[in-house]
Amino acid sequence: MAKVKTGDRVEWNSHGGTAEGEVVKTLTRQTSVKGHIVAASKDDPQFLVETDEGKRAAHKPEALRKR
Repeated sequence: MAKVKTGDRVEWNSHGGTAEGEVVKTLTRQTSVKGHIVAASKDDPQFLVETDEGKRAAHKPEALRKR
């Protein structure tokens, strides 16, 4: 799998099928996203992604696929 970075277009599995959007930020410390605690760290980073509709979520790298 290609390494994901800020600005990349990605897709991921969602409750309603497949979603797509852009990587907005790499999360390297515990963060709150939409009221949920994201247990990201430098050793286990996660990515903040935003859909074209403006919805944001955090995902682990293995959940994202480059478009």
